[in-house]
Amino acid sequence: MDFDLSTALQSVHGMVSGFLERLPYLAIALLVYAAFHLTANTVRKLVTRFTAKRQRHRNVGLVLGRLAQGGIMLLGVMVGMVIALPSFQPAQLIQVLGIGGVAIGFAFRDILQNFLAGILILLTEPFRIGDQIRVNDTEGTVEEIETRATAIRTYDGRRVVIPNSTLFTGTVTVNTAFEKRRLDYDFSISDGEDVERKRRLMIQAVRRADSVLSDPAPEVMLVGLDGDGVVLRARWWIEPPKARDVFSSRDEVLTQVKAALNDDRRRSQPRAA
Repeated sequence: MDFDLSTALQSVHGMVSGFLERLPYLAIALLVYAAFHLTANTVRKLVTRFTAKRQRHRNVGLVLGRLAQGGIMLLGVMVGMVIALPSFQPAQLIQVLGIGGVAIGFAFRDILQNFLAGILILLTEPFRIGDQIRVNDTEGTVEEIETRATAIRTYDGRRVVIPNSTLFTGTVTVNTAFEKRRLDYDFSISDGEDVERKRRLMIQAVRRADSVLSDPAPEVMLVGLDGDGVVLRARWWIEPPKARDVFSSRDEVLTQVKAALNDDRRRSQPRAA
């Protein structure tokens, strides 16, 4: 087979000439896409900002902002391709996306699963940004709900990223779902002590704590027996239910109860002659 150098050079020259002829159109297409990209980001920020003041619809705003951003960017891609390639028809892109959708679905199954889970989390709102949640051994404050994962800031200042599919299909405890939260703590009372007297003292001590709500009222219940006596459980309610309030209230209640029990034991001891 004879190789014709002139024919090859003509082909290369034709390709270069064609590219140079289309170069202005490519530049215009890039500028148009950049404009659509900027518009998409602006629309997302406006929608998010508009719904940020409405706590009830804040997550819906995030979903609508992301969907609007994606739709505008897709429209920008199609308009840019029509400008750069006059023979291109938008139906061709839709056809290609339909054919490649199955392959993309298998290749990026986990990513798509997390994306859909993120959208459903934002729409159903099992928890919101700012809530304190517990997932398996991780507990902290929800900082971001992205399309792939949710970022949680733990109480000791670490950032944990959890896939949205795990949050959507697993068990999530929302500690701040309600305005009030009940706390409890068990105290051991020896056999020789008056249980009813200790119960009254403990209730009075719990009520003295500033963080304890009067309604519902605190209570002390007999919940168990051990070898040396009984177990009394103190239960009380606090508001708000954030982690720092939980730790602070427990510290305050335990301090009050311990002081009351110690004082009662000192009074019960026989005085030396």
